[in-house]
Amino acid sequence: MASESLCSVADAVAALHRGEVIGLPTETVYGLAADASNAVAVARVFALKRRPSGHPLIVHLGDVAQLDAWARVVPVAARTLAARFWPGPLTLVLPRAAPVLDAVTGGQDTVALRMPAHPLARAVLQAFGGGLAAPSANRFGRISPTCCEHVRAEFGDAVACILDGGPCTVGIESTIVDLAGKAPRILRPGVITRAMLEAALGVPVAEGARADSPRVSGALPSHYAPATPLELLAAAALRARLGETDALALTHSVDIGADAGLRLPADAAGYAQGLYAALRELDARSARRLLVERVPDDPAWVGVRDRLQRAAAGSGGG
Repeated sequence: MASESLCSVADAVAALHRGEVIGLPTETVYGLAADASNAVAVARVFALKRRPSGHPLIVHLGDVAQLDAWARVVPVAARTLAARFWPGPLTLVLPRAAPVLDAVTGGQDTVALRMPAHPLARAVLQAFGGGLAAPSANRFGRISPTCCEHVRAEFGDAVACILDGGPCTVGIESTIVDLAGKAPRILRPGVITRAMLEAALGVPVAEGARADSPRVSGALPSHYAPATPLELLAAAALRARLGETDALALTHSVDIGADAGLRLPADAAGYAQGLYAALRELDARSARRLLVERVPDDPAWVGVRDRLQRAAAGSGGG
């Protein structure tokens, strides 16, 4: 990466105040961040990502106290989850406050809010003082970035300021919970699981969007996709196809050589942390197909399983 693209926290905050877009590390993935109250800056995010205008953004906050500036109603459940999981990989969907831009919400009456845990993201947010709209720093629908080199590879010099926060520690996007309805509902799974949310709230939490649920980031049927068609296979089926000369494999329990692909950790957290970097590396090897071992049908893996299913649909290999 060109060294001139990297910047300090002070540089990043100054760029944000000028209405520019920056590359911002979070614990989940790197974001393409802009002042969420600046319509021109938000429009630049959409243009850079080639993102549909009706697809809402997540607003990142530097302090729990900012909830009341962005949401017109903050139920007890929201304050409970914020106290338990913020800063961290949890996004809360709440009724929007009047000043929130339509572009940020996709024209909906709800806004998605989270407080990231990465120390550089927190430093920028605290120094900036406002909310940052920060979707993943990749072209819409493609593999999310988990290091600053991925952001530069995606956007070249179009993003002048990128903060280098090292590899993301979580590696997949936040869990999104809708609290604007009658009962809590997970609209996008992540490393914060249903069981964890239910333990914090003491009430059942539903899973999956309904027809009347708000639209949220990363919930389209195809998303997170490599350019190379991706197939999901059970371990036995994957072993049977390891000899295909035009395919590369991604596994967690099947032993493979370096020439055959990559093997990720067999625990959900380690797999999630390495997933997007592995997909990017395999995509760059120019195979005709990626063969990915199905992950366990276990609650700890639900976020990873969601990303792989959408990646398979988005790459044409679903």
